[in-house]
Amino acid sequence: MYQFLVSFTVEPEHREDFVRAARKTARDSLANEPGSNRFEVIADEADPDVFYLNEVYEDADAFTAHAGGPYFTAFFAEAGAYAKGPNWLMKGNVVPETAAA
Repeated sequence: MYQFLVSFTVEPEHREDFVRAARKTARDSLANEPGSNRFEVIADEADPDVFYLNEVYEDADAFTAHAGGPYFTAFFAEAGAYAKGPNWLMKGNVVPETAAA
């Protein structure tokens, strides 16, 4: 599993726009992109202008397919006008249970 967490800082007057666009991307990606496993939109508890996207894909190739797809493109076409980011906070592969600790 390939997972990442990114943050965006959103102009205050566009918070609802960002959430709507991110949720639409999540819905469409999960429904139509094989290998998309989870897509969460998270509001920062301390700063109402910061949002996180926590996404999980079957593997890095599934994320690459998502990043080249129409939902990703549409999200950035809209959100890029009023949000700064993404700021990569974490990305990588989930360590399997069989890996040495």
